[in-house]
Amino acid sequence: MRALGCWYRRVSPAMRAHMTAITPEIVAEHGLSPEEYDRVLGALGREPNLVELGIFSVMWSEHCSYKSSRIHLKKLPTEAPWVICGPGENAGVIDIGDGQAAIFKMESHNHPSYIEPYQGAATGVGGILRDVFTMGARPVANLNALRFGRPDHPKMRHLISGVVHGIGGYGNCVGVPTVGGEVNFHPAYDGNILVNAMTVGVADTDKIFYSAASGVGNPIVYVGSKTGRDGIHGATMASADFGEDADAKRPTVQVGDPFTEKLLIEACLELMASDAIVAIQDMGAAGLTSSSVEMASKGGVGIELIMDDVPQRETGMTPYEMMLSESQERMLMVLKPGREAFAQAIFEKWELDFAVIGHVTDTGRMVLKWHGETVCDIPLGPLADDAPLYDRPHLPTPPAKALVNLPECRDPAADLLALMGSPDIASRRWIWEQYDHMVGADTVQRPGGDAAVVRVHGTDKALAMTTDCTPRYCYADPVEGGKQAVAEAWRNLTAVGATPLAVTNCLNFANPQRSEIMGQIVGCLEGMSEACRALDFPIVSGNVSLYNESKATGGGSAILPTPAIGGVGLLKAWDKSATIAFKQPGDIIIVIGRRRGDLGQSLWLREVHGREEGPPPRVDLDAERRTGDFVRRAIDAGQLSAVHDVSDGGLAVTIAEMALAGNIGAMIDRALPFDTAASLFAEDQGVYVATVHDHALLDFLQSALDAGVEAEPLGRAIGTRVIFELSDGDHAVSLADLRRAHEDFFPRLMATEAAL
Repeated sequence: MRALGCWYRRVSPAMRAHMTAITPEIVAEHGLSPEEYDRVLGALGREPNLVELGIFSVMWSEHCSYKSSRIHLKKLPTEAPWVICGPGENAGVIDIGDGQAAIFKMESHNHPSYIEPYQGAATGVGGILRDVFTMGARPVANLNALRFGRPDHPKMRHLISGVVHGIGGYGNCVGVPTVGGEVNFHPAYDGNILVNAMTVGVADTDKIFYSAASGVGNPIVYVGSKTGRDGIHGATMASADFGEDADAKRPTVQVGDPFTEKLLIEACLELMASDAIVAIQDMGAAGLTSSSVEMASKGGVGIELIMDDVPQRETGMTPYEMMLSESQERMLMVLKPGREAFAQAIFEKWELDFAVIGHVTDTGRMVLKWHGETVCDIPLGPLADDAPLYDRPHLPTPPAKALVNLPECRDPAADLLALMGSPDIASRRWIWEQYDHMVGADTVQRPGGDAAVVRVHGTDKALAMTTDCTPRYCYADPVEGGKQAVAEAWRNLTAVGATPLAVTNCLNFANPQRSEIMGQIVGCLEGMSEACRALDFPIVSGNVSLYNESKATGGGSAILPTPAIGGVGLLKAWDKSATIAFKQPGDIIIVIGRRRGDLGQSLWLREVHGREEGPPPRVDLDAERRTGDFVRRAIDAGQLSAVHDVSDGGLAVTIAEMALAGNIGAMIDRALPFDTAASLFAEDQGVYVATVHDHALLDFLQSALDAGVEAEPLGRAIGTRVIFELSDGDHAVSLADLRRAHEDFFPRLMATEAAL
């Protein structure tokens, strides 16, 4: 046996790749089902070697193939006159006028961030940046959508700290401002946090780059960092739920270098200013495998790579490791023939690796050569367009039971104070102050408002951007929750005065092989689709992240359905953007939109009374459109001095946030239409709170009447307290107490982490 082992070590590594026996255990370790392996055998007409098996495994992973969701994603609206490029490329592209385009996308890095929070979050930022500048855009803003478990969970402070520092550490160093986002807490995320990253960039419409390879014989070029062994099987890991061995998967997490990413951005944009590039693709999930397969399959061509020429930072790497590595800060390009030296000079100037590693063929196959031998020969069709596609059984979520025995609200001031300090409403200042949100000097509205606003450099225009989703609504009613996620993003853009243009999304769900989870996916997509059509808000890019659940928490724990929405809108004049802050004492506070008083799934019910019950608030898309269009016209006309949409915590929290932002109190002295709780804490949809100057009130109310939009004065911005004048007397809380409750949650929580 010892002699056989010595003989095996003398065999060339290339030959060894062919000799590894492909057993059912190895197939299972690669995440392929027996039925899928049979498809591999059919596609090849023979058994694969280990390199080929690895390539099939990552390309057919849920993370890369969307095999459980593709059939339903086709139902989403993706077109509009201003859409230049919809789903299917690295990012979506929309026309913003004057020969310019906004390019943007949102992606997940959930599993890596739970395993190793700093690097998981950091490389999530790096990956989404590459998706955007790959298409020729200079990134102008980052956002993120984060979901954590219980704040008192023994691991949660470590996860929060690592994720926030990872986002800040990468984004700050690469020089792109992090301008917005959202954070939720719920026990459903105890064993599987969510880290969704979004990037927005700006490009000239005549300098947009795509990924389809073409030109038989054209050189294929590798640029950026060298390839290492980090991140191998990252895509496969991201396509499975967590067991007890989550920490053992740390080697599958990539390691990022933001300073190299900055050099890569500048080098790529410099080369893009020339005519040298035919196609370009970043090496994201599945690394060199996915980038080469996607480029060749989109172009309907073949590809041949010489693995010996791939820049490597570790010795003895095999083609299997090189093809599956997810080392960061790497790109793949197809260049025009004869332009290699020109491109190489640019990348060497920026101290980045540059190597010609292959060429385009007309075979329709992926061929890999190493040490003079062919170690992989696969038809591209089965890897990409003909990858498995499942219409999995799905059960609709049962309707939520109607609320009964609603508690009374005896002290609205005390309830407001409790809500302002609760995890889902408390100020995120501790988080966003660790991000550089002003680098580039184009940030018009900082974090803390309804949407971030970033000026398009050198123009009067600005892009508004937001991330939104209310997972507890989606869990109670996926269709209504899907509608609400899109409608709230549309509303937040509207609240700053921007015309909403398009959506990216990150669809985070648990195991799609469970019919109730698949029912959540189908339901949320149905609601999203309905809202996007009604609001002329097409989806131009996105990501699907499934298997977000953990057995490590005991008995299995699925996340809440979380279809995070990233919305982008346009302001023709950045200086007309509205903010949430009360501007001057005496301004009239007005509520705009129809109130229903529904308390189901409200934070008041959960945080004050410990009940997660009832149906979520209803979304009337016709009313949403009518009210939002009216609010946007009023902002453009200069009628409104402050605007904020009603969301978590209802009308009372909305008013308190506006008061804190302007450091001016509020006197609410009008009769409430429902009982106290329903009037103040219902999370009614399609509703805004605004202020107008006293002398403009009558004209504004007439314009609302003419537009068929409900508008009603509530009181005035005045003093240093928020006061509710009710039939049983005044209920008041000072701004100082509200601010203390609002600002203390995160510093107090994270001070414990710092002390550990």
